[in-house]
Amino acid sequence: MSDRIPRLEMTQMRVDLAAYLTPRVERLRYLGELFKCIGHAPDVTLHFMHFTDALKHALPDRLTELGALTVASYMENRYERNQHERLSVKLGFPCAWIAQVNQLDPSAATELSETELAAQRYALKALRTRGLDAQEEFDTLATLVTPAEAMAFVMLIGRYVTHAIAVNTLRLEPPVPSIFAGEP
Repeated sequence: MSDRIPRLEMTQMRVDLAAYLTPRVERLRYLGELFKCIGHAPDVTLHFMHFTDALKHALPDRLTELGALTVASYMENRYERNQHERLSVKLGFPCAWIAQVNQLDPSAATELSETELAAQRYALKALRTRGLDAQEEFDTLATLVTPAEAMAFVMLIGRYVTHAIAVNTLRLEPPVPSIFAGEP
């Protein structure tokens, strides 16, 4: 874990950022270490959080969670994966669905809908090729969702890549364990 960035507590953050984060911290009962680090850039953090909130409103919960879990698993971001596993359970998604998303193998998935399979195929191809060779997969997804949802899903992938790069760079440990016993 990087110790080059001092960890901020809520009382040390800029007032507007602390106010924005307070409901999340009260709901989760902890201030995630990522926020303790990125709190040093309050304007960026607030925009990042507004972007995150907008994405949640732009997509159905299952596509949001599928995208978050897919990117977190692909990018080896246990910090975010573990949190989104728990959120998926809270939203009522079956553990078998969550496990299949985490496997990153849509060809073997039996719990995912046609749209979810297309979304995961696109996400994985976009990640592997940096978006340079994902047009076919994107076009398939775009035939199954609205244009607004297709573009929101593209942006969602980028949002979770950003999170993964920050967490992996700082080598942050997950604030909560995986819902699956024995997983790293």
